[in-house]
Amino acid sequence: MKYVAGLSFVFALMCTFVVADKPEAATDSDVTVLYGGGDLTGWAGRTDLWSAENGEIVGRTSDQKPIDGNTFLVWQGGQPDNFELTAQFKIEGGNSGIQYRSKVVDEQKFVVAGYQADIDFSNKFAGILYEEKGRGILAQRGETVTIDADGEKSKVRFGDADKLAASIHPGKWNDFRVVANGNHLQHFINETMTAEVIDEQTEKAATKGVIALQIHRGPAMVVRFKNIKIRKLK
Repeated sequence: MKYVAGLSFVFALMCTFVVADKPEAATDSDVTVLYGGGDLTGWAGRTDLWSAENGEIVGRTSDQKPIDGNTFLVWQGGQPDNFELTAQFKIEGGNSGIQYRSKVVDEQKFVVAGYQADIDFSNKFAGILYEEKGRGILAQRGETVTIDADGEKSKVRFGDADKLAASIHPGKWNDFRVVANGNHLQHFINETMTAEVIDEQTEKAATKGVIALQIHRGPAMVVRFKNIKIRKLK
C-alpha cells in the first residue's frame, strides 16, 4: 500500500508540473489588433505608396516612379517588448518584411532600423532574421544563431533552407508569426519555424520598439498584409 501511495503522489506531482508548464490562454486584454480591416488609421507612411484595399494593407511601387530607398508603414500604437505577432501576407514581386523592436530614424521619409522578419518574392530571403540598418543578416533560413556579448555568432542548422522555402508560397497568402521573448527571437511561416536568434549582444540587442511594414527599393512590387495582431507575453 505504501508503494501504491508513493506512486500516486509522484503521479500527482508530475501532473502539477505539466499543468504549470502550459502557457496561459490569451485574454482580450492580452491581444491588440494592429489591423483588422478599414482605413489606415493608426499607421503612418507614404500615402503615395500605401493604401487600404478590401480589408488589406497594400504597399505598391511602379517602374515609372521607383523609390530610392526602403520605406515603411509604421504602427503608431506603441513600442511592444515581449510578444507574439501574427499576420497574413502576400507578395507579388520584390522584397518586404515586418519590422519589430525597431526605431524610426527618419520621420520624414519613414525610414526604420531594427529587427526584420524578411519576406521576398524569390524566396531567397523569406523567413530570415535581418537587422535593417544594423548588423545585417542575423540568421539565415534554417538556422538557430546565438550572438554573444562581443557579437560573435554560434550557428546550429535545424533545417534545410530550400526545403523550408517549399512551404512558403509567393503570390499567395501565407501566415507569418514572430515571437520575441526576452532576447529569444523566432520566426514562423505557415507554422514552420524558419529562423531563431538568441541575441546576447546587449549593446545592440533591442528589447522593445515599433512595428512597421516594409516596401523595398528596386523593381516594381506589390505586398499585401491583413489580420495583424499582437499578443503580449507574460
